Amino acid sequence: MELLGSLSLDQLHSYTWVIAAGVLILFGVIWWRSIHWTVVGSLMFFAALNAGAGIYVLSTVGDSRWSAGAESSLTAPSFAGTPVVGEYLLPLDSALQDVVGGVNDFIAFKQALPIALNFLTMSGIALLVAFALAFIAVIISMIIAKNRNAELKKYRAIVDQLKADLEQVKWQISTGSMGRPTFETAEDDTEVLPKRTR
Repeated sequence: MELLGSLSLDQLHSYTWVIAAGVLILFGVIWWRSIHWTVVGSLMFFAALNAGAGIYVLSTVGDSRWSAGAESSLTAPSFAGTPVVGEYLLPLDSALQDVVGGVNDFIAFKQALPIALNFLTMSGIALLVAFALAFIAVIISMIIAKNRNAELKKYRAIVDQLKADLEQVKWQISTGSMGRPTFETAEDDTEVLPKRTR
């Protein structure tokens, strides 16, 4: 809370965008194969940041950061210094201070409310966009899963075919039905030359 107290309104707006963009880039690099889900998660995180900022503004009503350029708070007049009857007007001073304090609280709330609503509106828009993108991400994930299953079935078919070929080769070796290798040399392939006559 102390860190948030040192931020101006413009910085609070900027940090919600910068932090969400940083999360998108970081996790987009780590899980780039699921970038569609990373975008959805970053949007939801952005919505949470804006909702938190709106709640923070409402919890710090009366902060001077939310009243920049707006109407100033009221000050109750004091009648305690009135000659002769001043001491009898002390209850009136207390009542006036209570009334003016209530008016100032209302003014502070009226100044902070539009700022908080701005953050909450951004949060709502981000959630709507995230839900729409989540629907698209589900479709993309289903297509990717379907393609992976097709590739897996293809690989399994290749493996099964190779196993069948290997079993066939083993059976041929065990039964001795393998053909004679073409490179084997025959025993009677020696060439006999005719003898020379005198």
